[in-house]
Amino acid sequence: MNIWKDTYPLIVSCAKGLAAHTAAELIKLGYHIVEETENTVVVRGNMRDMMRLNLQLRTAHRVLVPLLRTECRQLRHLFEDVYSIEWEELLEADGYFTVNSVVRNETINDTRMPSLKAKDAIADRMRDRCGGRPDSGRETFGASVFIYWVDNELIVYIDTSCDPLSKRGYRKMPGSAPMQETLAAGCVLASGWDAASPFVAPMCGSGTPAIEAALIAINRAPGSFKSHFGFMALKGYRLTIPGEKAGTSVRQRFGASPESIWKDMVAIARAQERKQGLPLIIASDIDHEAVETARLNAIAAGVSEYITFSECDFAATRMPPPPGVIFMNPEYGERLGAGEDLEPLYRRIGDFLKQQCAGYTGCIFTGNMEMSRKIGLRSSKRIPFFNGPIECRMVVYDLYEGGAGE
Repeated sequence: MNIWKDTYPLIVSCAKGLAAHTAAELIKLGYHIVEETENTVVVRGNMRDMMRLNLQLRTAHRVLVPLLRTECRQLRHLFEDVYSIEWEELLEADGYFTVNSVVRNETINDTRMPSLKAKDAIADRMRDRCGGRPDSGRETFGASVFIYWVDNELIVYIDTSCDPLSKRGYRKMPGSAPMQETLAAGCVLASGWDAASPFVAPMCGSGTPAIEAALIAINRAPGSFKSHFGFMALKGYRLTIPGEKAGTSVRQRFGASPESIWKDMVAIARAQERKQGLPLIIASDIDHEAVETARLNAIAAGVSEYITFSECDFAATRMPPPPGVIFMNPEYGERLGAGEDLEPLYRRIGDFLKQQCAGYTGCIFTGNMEMSRKIGLRSSKRIPFFNGPIECRMVVYDLYEGGAGE
């Protein structure tokens, strides 16, 4: 396979619970879904598609390209399988790469060993074919290889994203118990917000939901924040296509190198950003430090001018005229049934929604369904998500004028 010339499966990975939202993004971008699992969505594409998905997807974690899929029973077989891949066509002999893995195999006691064995196999192959080998380690400035070895199934991927796409780069100060960027984006998209009406985020914490809403409103590509992707360290990104005759550049063949194509893609995405007619986005928190953290993160994201911050109790948040979306992420404890002392808070949330948010769509993100019942409103939807290992729901309320959803 030639990653710069061929069409191949693109495995888009995401956090558990986000696959349906990632699939919806892909369909909106014009892709046909080949397969969908609990935390992956598969489409087919080429170099431009791989770059486009890294640039545009809001709910995905990685864009993976499979190199080998086989049966593997023991660690020595893994070495042989990884060695069989033509790494000299993918990696620079004087470059750098890292290996990450997911391993669940009964023969492996130390799950670090498959990654180390894969590094050895790649290094040996490169040394045998090129007379030199790239450095390797845990840093994420070079190429990235991902090993999936579960039971006897082995899949070796090139990770074209390297650092997860959830790491946008703007969250300089995470604050207390921050919501991951991809999860926050998934919640905003799932809320049905039209990116034209107000979006209000009381209890804003480090500001991630409000910032993701602002990024959606201005149509900023989330990948435009990142300075490095794994595909940038692959052989041929800047100069030549592996397998072409010596002296035949990518520019000669395609009119532009992959590097130039990427830079043009980012420039076009920036030019398509929305500058005027933006909706009102409000973020509030009773904690002064949380508000300042959210403001600094919004500045880093380049959207502080589109968000109105205020320091106040959630019930004192100024609500613009409806319609719009109000999104709240209250405390919920670590497990179902925990945190009975939160009952007064959830009752106050219900009173706030009924009394001050008529005409809005109310979205409460929680991992404590017992407490959510204390809100005292009939929900229209309960959308499943996972916040790390915690199973959560975004409970949606249609807060009708006059009845506030009762």
